[in-house]
Amino acid sequence: MNKMKNWTKRFAMIILFFLALFATFQSISGLPVQTMFFHLVKAISVSEAVTAPAQTLENSIDWSQYPKHTVTATGYTAGAESTGKNQGHPEYGITYSGVKVKRDLFSTIAADLTVFPIGTVLFIPGYGYGVVADKGGAIKGNRLDLYYETVEDVYSHWGKKTVDVYIVQKGNGKLSEEQLQALNEDKSLQVFRQQYISSEKK
Repeated sequence: MNKMKNWTKRFAMIILFFLALFATFQSISGLPVQTMFFHLVKAISVSEAVTAPAQTLENSIDWSQYPKHTVTATGYTAGAESTGKNQGHPEYGITYSGVKVKRDLFSTIAADLTVFPIGTVLFIPGYGYGVVADKGGAIKGNRLDLYYETVEDVYSHWGKKTVDVYIVQKGNGKLSEEQLQALNEDKSLQVFRQQYISSEKK
């Protein structure tokens, strides 16, 4: 019973304190209490929005619903350092599947096609969605090569990592530019697209 009385007294004191604070502020500023209350609520909601973690693909989807596969992933570019082809080469930037290399919401990646067939969609934490479009001489077994636009991007944003990737969709051995474009224009995922398009430009 005494505890209840103590809590009631404390609650009443807190309310009286805030009322006195509002009355003092109102007399100094000339603002009505309703306006002050509105600004207080707005300030609290803004501070909550600032402190809330940004929504990313990593934290917005339950990835445990997809099969997981541990791989060693490296980065590659369309240039001679990765493919042996220079910009003047007729196949520069063209993957084994025939589509052009792309860093986007759904980026082109290379894999061992006996493990991940062409068209397989993977989610790679820290990189985003990857669509198997290419193969490589050194990409055997549980290895992936993730496309980046420049060598600097490869080293500053990825390097070489062992990661758990999630198999979103198994490929059927084919991938077209139209299919890749449709994936990248999926309306439900556009809120995340800029995170991957601009991440290497920072």
